[in-house]
Amino acid sequence: MAVQVGDLLPDVVVYTPSVEPCRLPELAGDGPLVLLFFPAAHTRVCERELCAVRDGLATYNALGARVYGISVDTPWTLGAYAEKLGLSFPLLSDYNREATRAFGLEISLKGLSGFSQRAAYVVGPQGRVVWAWVAEVPSQEPPYEAIEEAVRAARAGASP
Repeated sequence: MAVQVGDLLPDVVVYTPSVEPCRLPELAGDGPLVLLFFPAAHTRVCERELCAVRDGLATYNALGARVYGISVDTPWTLGAYAEKLGLSFPLLSDYNREATRAFGLEISLKGLSGFSQRAAYVVGPQGRVVWAWVAEVPSQEPPYEAIEEAVRAARAGASP
């Protein structure tokens, strides 16, 4: 069953580029959390999405939000990808697909299974999902303004 607004973050493990395990609930803190699932590193739409977030990161930082990208790529691939794009927010590996499956996002692309659908979640300080968006097709970019509005609302303690 897919994670929905009102649900707590599932207790699943993802990995940093240095292959350190990280439980998703541990990412929730004092401010809003933005989780951006994307299908695969080194692809055009994913690059546009991550660069758009990179270029607007000052807004998220000003709102006290932390942003993380998540894909099923290996930790090492994501480390190299983040460096290539000059990202100043972390990319996390869901190589074991725990998070992808817990969020109900697993899809196939061009006959290859095990990818994550593009999706965005805003999580409040208590670890509860307050806003969610899942792409209708993998090539669809997230609604950046809506994510920012959801972060503002989460910061204010309101529902978006």
